[in-house]
Amino acid sequence: MNPLRWPYRAQFFLGFLICAGLLAFAIFMQLKMGLEPCPLCIFQRIAFAALGLLFLIGALHGPRDRPGRITYGVLAFIAAAVGIGIAGRHVYVQMLPQDLGSSCGPPLSFLSETMGPFEVFRTVLTGTGNCGNIDWAFLGLTMPMWSLVWFVLLGLWALVVSFRKPPRRY
Repeated sequence: MNPLRWPYRAQFFLGFLICAGLLAFAIFMQLKMGLEPCPLCIFQRIAFAALGLLFLIGALHGPRDRPGRITYGVLAFIAAAVGIGIAGRHVYVQMLPQDLGSSCGPPLSFLSETMGPFEVFRTVLTGTGNCGNIDWAFLGLTMPMWSLVWFVLLGLWALVVSFRKPPRRY
C-alpha cells in the first residue's frame, strides 16, 4: 500500500486527516493535559486548519486536469509555508535564553480588543508573552518543533502529489 500510488483524492484526504489529527492532539493537550496555547500556538493551529481545509477541498473536488491539481498543491504549499514561518519563529523564541526576553506578548484576547487584525499579527510575531516556555517535549523536540516538522512534510506532500504525473492505468 504505497500512498504514492493512491488516487489524488485519497492522497489529499490523507493530508486532511493528518491535519485534523494534529489539531485534535493540540486540543487534547490543552483540555486534558492543561497546556494553555500561546498566541504563536494559536496561529499555528489556524495554519493547520487552513492547510487541512485546502487538502479537504482538493480531495472533494479531485481535479482531473494537471493545472487544477497544481493549483491545489501550490495553495496547500503556501498555507504550509505560512505555518513554517510561524512555527520557525516559535522555535526561535523558545531557543532564546530567558534573560533575552523570549516571550510573545500580552494575551491574544487583550491584543484583539486593543488593536486591528494586522497589528495583532505583527505584534504576536515580533514576540513579547509566554511563548518561550517549554511545557512539553517528545523525542527531544518541543511542540513547535514538531509543528515545524509536520508543516514541512505536509507542504512537500502537497507538492509531490500535485506535480507528479498520475500512474498509468492498464
